[in-house]
Amino acid sequence: MSAVVTEARRWARTYPWLGEDPVPTEPCISEDIYHKEVEKVFKKVWLHVGRDNELPEPGCYKLKRLDFASTTVLLIRGKDGEIRAFHNTCSHRGNTVVVPQGEWDNFGQKAAFTCRFHAWTYNDKGELIGAQEETGMPPCFRKSENGLTPINCDTWEGFIFINLDENPPVGLHEYLGEMGNHFSGFPYSEIDHNFTYYTYLNCNWKVGLDAFAEAYHVNTIHAGSFPGTFSTGLQMIKLLGDHRTTAVCFNPPKDAPAVAALAQTKARGSLVNNVRETILPPTLNDEKRDDYAFELSVFFPNWLLHVSEGIWFTHQFWPIGYDRCLWEGKYNVMEPTTNSEKWALEHAMVLQRNAWLEDTATMEGTFFALNSGSKKHMNLHDEEILVRHGYHVLEKYLNTEGP
Repeated sequence: MSAVVTEARRWARTYPWLGEDPVPTEPCISEDIYHKEVEKVFKKVWLHVGRDNELPEPGCYKLKRLDFASTTVLLIRGKDGEIRAFHNTCSHRGNTVVVPQGEWDNFGQKAAFTCRFHAWTYNDKGELIGAQEETGMPPCFRKSENGLTPINCDTWEGFIFINLDENPPVGLHEYLGEMGNHFSGFPYSEIDHNFTYYTYLNCNWKVGLDAFAEAYHVNTIHAGSFPGTFSTGLQMIKLLGDHRTTAVCFNPPKDAPAVAALAQTKARGSLVNNVRETILPPTLNDEKRDDYAFELSVFFPNWLLHVSEGIWFTHQFWPIGYDRCLWEGKYNVMEPTTNSEKWALEHAMVLQRNAWLEDTATMEGTFFALNSGSKKHMNLHDEEILVRHGYHVLEKYLNTEGP
């Protein structure tokens, strides 16, 4: 069923309500729009912040820095098994309770959480259980009223989400809607051999996100890593509320290098290897294409989830300023069981890493050029419909008071 796409503007005809006009570049370079995004999007919607297996036991915690909100989120697995989220801010004088180490995510385990400044202590439910020399506090002071400030937290398929709004208008599962149903039932927790990458980029978060939300660039940017491999265009596009997803199909190269050909026969974590469909839920590849490679999706606003046979990987772009963001890339495969599989997986990961480097290499240059103001609009190809949909959803949030 593999075939190069020849039908012009097929997605514009499928989703005519998105229009075909050029998209303004201003949201990619405007500091004013960035601040509106922070207030109307990132502080209002559900955001992916981790996996439940990162907190395997009671007392395990994760610190997640969110620069756009000037906060660090403290995720804790309680003795009751529940995962809770709090602002990492002491109720006394506002010092950080758990001191971050380094510039990225922190992990650890504690029986209690004590602020180093004045030794106020909190339990795994965020309750204040000890204040130094409590008798010196005024009569109005109540420990029960001075726990850590909670953040709304919920999980879906083992993924942890938070919402910084004190009273979110919708819960997580309603927010995910059909998108949550589409990706449910995949054995994410069983595929946990992880490779993690991150870097800071001097570009707007959307410039980064957009580079991963289309396949129009594959034949140019990835001509060396994946020559002609994904040339069938996007398939089975579904625009599901604020979120969007598509299938990317596999067109195996005719003359793969000998080492690559051998590695692909052994790899359990390669995107360029035809495998029989055995663990995908029925919602993925619902057309049962024999050239299906992986699902490319964007969970609004900033998280991409990709699912394939025996593989899932994510990208996330966290805004730091209108001109800077943090990119996180995580690649999960089945644990290799033989030396040949280990070798083949190393080959697959080098190939994947190189492809991601090729992608990220475009982002800062794109932002620098757009920031000149010389181009007021982007002319989007039909294969960039996921990018178009992203700006359509963003405009909805920016022009209303909430989701």
